[in-house]
Amino acid sequence: MMGSLCREVVTLQLGHYSNFVGTHWWNLQDASLTYDPDTPPGELQNDVLFREGQTLGGQMTYTPRLIAMDLKGSLQTLRQEGCLYETGKDLTALTWEGNVMMHKASPTAKNPFLLDLDKLDGEQLSGVDFEQIPVPHCSVSVETINSRLERAQKGYQLEGSVRVWSDFLRIHLHPRTISVIHKYNHDGETHLLEAFGQGEALLQGTVLEELEDRLHFFIEECDYLQGFQVMCDLADGFSGLGSKVTEMLQDSYGGRGILTWGLAPVSHPDTTPMKELYHLFNYSLGMVHLAKNSSFFCPLTLKGGLARQPPAPPFFPHLNYDSTLWYHSSSVLALALDALTVPYRLRHNSIPMWEFADTLTVSGRKVVAAYGALPFPMAQGSSLPDALGACAATLPWKPLSTCPELGDGRCFGQSVTLRGLEGQSLVSQQRLGMQPPTTLHSLDCGEDVLSSYINGHYPATPFSVHLVSSPSKLTPPFPQIFSQTLGPQGFLQDQAPPLNTLSPLVSSIPVLTSLQSSPALGPWLSELQRGASTMDPRRVAPSFLSQGPELSDFQESLEQLRLLAGCYRDDCDGTLRSSSEEDDDS
Repeated sequence: MMGSLCREVVTLQLGHYSNFVGTHWWNLQDASLTYDPDTPPGELQNDVLFREGQTLGGQMTYTPRLIAMDLKGSLQTLRQEGCLYETGKDLTALTWEGNVMMHKASPTAKNPFLLDLDKLDGEQLSGVDFEQIPVPHCSVSVETINSRLERAQKGYQLEGSVRVWSDFLRIHLHPRTISVIHKYNHDGETHLLEAFGQGEALLQGTVLEELEDRLHFFIEECDYLQGFQVMCDLADGFSGLGSKVTEMLQDSYGGRGILTWGLAPVSHPDTTPMKELYHLFNYSLGMVHLAKNSSFFCPLTLKGGLARQPPAPPFFPHLNYDSTLWYHSSSVLALALDALTVPYRLRHNSIPMWEFADTLTVSGRKVVAAYGALPFPMAQGSSLPDALGACAATLPWKPLSTCPELGDGRCFGQSVTLRGLEGQSLVSQQRLGMQPPTTLHSLDCGEDVLSSYINGHYPATPFSVHLVSSPSKLTPPFPQIFSQTLGPQGFLQDQAPPLNTLSPLVSSIPVLTSLQSSPALGPWLSELQRGASTMDPRRVAPSFLSQGPELSDFQESLEQLRLLAGCYRDDCDGTLRSSSEEDDDS
């Protein structure tokens, strides 16, 4: 569309949990794609994230501009090179004239969702007659999965069958997307990527060459590259690998935006006290180095905290999710990320990544915190002023970075995004001549309503608001983790469905998110720094330093973390400084 410059983004997913979140994220993007040329373009520009290509047979494809790194054994049924670019190789092409013996392993069993994806090529989905479902003509291969699964609206309960992220991936990936690190195993007892130094040491040799080759491929076809969004595991060695990757991006592509999201699950399988200690060290070192090498760094997790004994995960009133299931927790974070990244994906009035980051990272405050209302609590047929008014003095969102708000109206900068409301639902429908019950009800546009509400809670804070009418669209296999109080479009219903009846599938939800640079991050970072500083790795975890960093580098990083925490002190009001923080200065 004329007048809508596309600034492309390359996405990197580093680690298994990051690929869990990324898989849900790409499924959400795919669900919103429109292939009908007669449909007006949406508010979000899909070409920012996706690239057009062509198979060897001349079929057009539309795949993510993505590099996903993981360990040996993490793919299960997914082929590393994908299936879009089949070459038709067979044994007859071999030049070896001696005897050939083939050893064939038993294929990994597929869950019902993956089996149905396979059946789509045969025009048949279990229990659904596709001959009765009209499908518009389209040459893009992913359209079949997108439109037909949506029309079928078949629910999947994959909670017991999802082992790896490829178990619920619904889109095709480019052959250059998946990069497997064969030196370390995804699971098992040996050859695990557990420590920061192991990850740092990885980015050399063939791993570095392969990453650079993949980056060059995706970047060279961009016209206006705006930067990189990096999803990186924080708890294991990928924290160190991500630190080196972002350092390389900063050195090679200076001036581009590097927005890094540090991801951590609520719990790990087969964890031990020693592994939890490793996690604490990895969190601390990753926080410092990823923030240093990025335009901004935002931790994303449903853990109540990053300490060794964190509080309970946040409670979302209208979600029934199992926080210990990666399949569930990653879907919640992907929903939030879908809204948090809106500002630099808009078709019109888009904010470039570097500018978006600059508004939030003044005075060296490179770490930001995320919050989300998932879903945004609004009754069917209500209005935005009514919904915000119902929240009273309490903000509707919950922490997504383990960092609770201070609640005192202080904030250095904020970006707020609301998805899923449009038209009359954005303003009050009060009759003419009636006295509006609140100031919000007297405003005549959604941006003003939301801005007035945010300004009421943060009166001296620079902030931006972004409204997108399209909701987060949910299609199989997104888990149905929503309470029975929600209707199909994610709005609150007057009454729940009768007992012993199936609730309708929730196909979309409105979402409200906030990204903040806040004084609340100061005490939070200090707590993390003190927790790691009280442990001497030489005594409690000598193997952590065996592959780096040196003890002096480890201690220097913790000192940098202490100084980073100091950037968030509000110099205008010394009451923010706790006695423990003042002791740190002495």
